[in-house]
Amino acid sequence: MNDDLPTDLMISAQIRIAARQGVPIVVTHRGDSSSGSIYLKINLLNGTAHVLNQVRLEDERVWVYTLSDTPLDEREADKYLESQIDFDPDLWVIEIEDRQGRHWFDGRILKST
Repeated sequence: MNDDLPTDLMISAQIRIAARQGVPIVVTHRGDSSSGSIYLKINLLNGTAHVLNQVRLEDERVWVYTLSDTPLDEREADKYLESQIDFDPDLWVIEIEDRQGRHWFDGRILKST
């Protein structure tokens, strides 16, 4: 996705792409429309979730796991996201419900080493 696109347009496009594949994506916290940072909560529909944050790494945008690259208890994921919103109310939180843990946003996911 083009880095020059406003955040809200980029998110809208990704929601449409996932919807075509029957995967629900919901904006649970709307941030700054032009440049808010993005957190993804990938709900695995089994009481656990991944939480990723989009960051810039040199000349590309990538996704990093916030607390762990293993699934978190969903309550722990929600608590973490609430604390991030308290710190930065301009961020976006997008929840994806997908048992396979997929997301439709551009950028590779960096694994913990």
